[in-house]
Amino acid sequence: MNKRKSRVPGQILGIEGTAWNLSAALFDTDLIALYSRPYQPLQGGIHPREAAQHHASEMKEVIRQVLTDPSHISGVAFSMGPGLGPCLRTVATAARALALSLDVPLVGVNHCIAHIEIGRFATGCEDPVVLYASGANTQVIGYLNSRYRIFGETLDIGLGNALDKFARGKGLPHPGGPAIEKLSETGSYMPLPYTVKGMDLAFSGLVSAAKEQASPIEDVCFSLQETAFAMCVEVTERALAHTGKDEVLLVGGVGVNRRLQEMLSVMCGERGATLYVPDRKYMGDNGAMIAYTGKIMLEHGYAREPEQSHINPNFRSDQVRVTWRRDVGEKTRGTGILPDPSTARGAEAIVTMEGDLVKKQRVKKVYRQPALDERLIAERTRAEARLISMARREGVPTPVLRDVIHDTIVMEKVKGPLLKETLLCPDIEEAGRTVGRLHAGGIVHGDLTTSNMIMRDSRCVLIDFGLSMVSREIEARGVDVHVLFQTLESTTEAYPELKDAFARGYRSVFDGADEVLMREQEIERRGRYL
Repeated sequence: MNKRKSRVPGQILGIEGTAWNLSAALFDTDLIALYSRPYQPLQGGIHPREAAQHHASEMKEVIRQVLTDPSHISGVAFSMGPGLGPCLRTVATAARALALSLDVPLVGVNHCIAHIEIGRFATGCEDPVVLYASGANTQVIGYLNSRYRIFGETLDIGLGNALDKFARGKGLPHPGGPAIEKLSETGSYMPLPYTVKGMDLAFSGLVSAAKEQASPIEDVCFSLQETAFAMCVEVTERALAHTGKDEVLLVGGVGVNRRLQEMLSVMCGERGATLYVPDRKYMGDNGAMIAYTGKIMLEHGYAREPEQSHINPNFRSDQVRVTWRRDVGEKTRGTGILPDPSTARGAEAIVTMEGDLVKKQRVKKVYRQPALDERLIAERTRAEARLISMARREGVPTPVLRDVIHDTIVMEKVKGPLLKETLLCPDIEEAGRTVGRLHAGGIVHGDLTTSNMIMRDSRCVLIDFGLSMVSREIEARGVDVHVLFQTLESTTEAYPELKDAFARGYRSVFDGADEVLMREQEIERRGRYL
């Protein structure tokens, strides 16, 4: 418990400096002052020690610009992670010194959550699915049961860093995003790798392929944007379909890109959801988001003694207990449910019930480039039919196929509740056995969520093989299990028991289970600040 003398709630001083931008702000009931001094590398990307030296040399001036009357300050907030270690230490040292000299409480703020909270404040949205796209982080996040849950995220580098990496390879200035956006205005589409793995995505292969292209730079920039942004929007749409929420909030520095905003707007319009985009000053890293989030945290009892204010370069948003928000209950809008009760819309297909048959027809995504969309629809339809048949031969319960026509699969109707509607340990354990058989047969599902499992007569039937592939790689299997674990964690507080139940079933039928489960833990531990 913080022992410093309490003050009447007033102005909170916030300091942000996780990476390239050093920024400070004052927040009371609204933003009072905001000032930033960004670090600009002479060449290449961000150099952590150089950035920290920049922050140290500019700290006094940045604070002076906003702190005009110290007597009004009732707390100091700082970004404690995630971020670059040297930068975080510089900011934390300054924040501790200020809190001690002003004799006010100190609070460490999660950088990712601060982006979300300032976005909610600035736009007035209530309970959104959040696409957080910045230099080092790319995540799809939603709030449930006092935590921000990560539905999906990059498995390698953040979107902004991916754009910067491509820009450096082509001799474009830092940061690369604005230069790429400008060049893309006159470009044309060309195929590039598209990597979505269930609720997760990866950019490294896309960037490598883009850097190797000899086509006009305008075409490469255009195609890089179109591909990377479509991946982000697809995962966001999957989260909307899974949660039933009807709001999407775009935050993070990459969110200022007009094309990304346009694609999200189109997707939200098709699903009956509303897109919220904060003012530009709140999108990139800024002191206002730290000051505002620090304010609401202090009002709800968060405070640290200086000796307890350790930085955390790998501080994940789902590690913070969010006591300042309440659950708003189930949403019914934005789920993709159509007026006809025999028809439903998932993340990428319309499913129609006709007697004992189910017709699954993939729908065009207007936000995607037509050539890319057509390729994905055709590839995923063919692959789904082929892999359903392969899985059945391995003893995995799946629907029986009746017909395949271009973008449509006709199959038997599987009767029973979705696994996300039961979430009982015996059902999850049976799901573990089903997935174990699938992996033992050399198949990775690719979209292993509780929305794609149906319980029928105590057996778990796998559906929606649209992102499946043949693979015996430990990494691919680990990602498969990781997607399921993320879904469970974002859905229920009973996650630890359900995770153990899945592991029991998985181990009971698959000799390689322990190695895969160890890899899943490694995937979970991987830092995203690369």
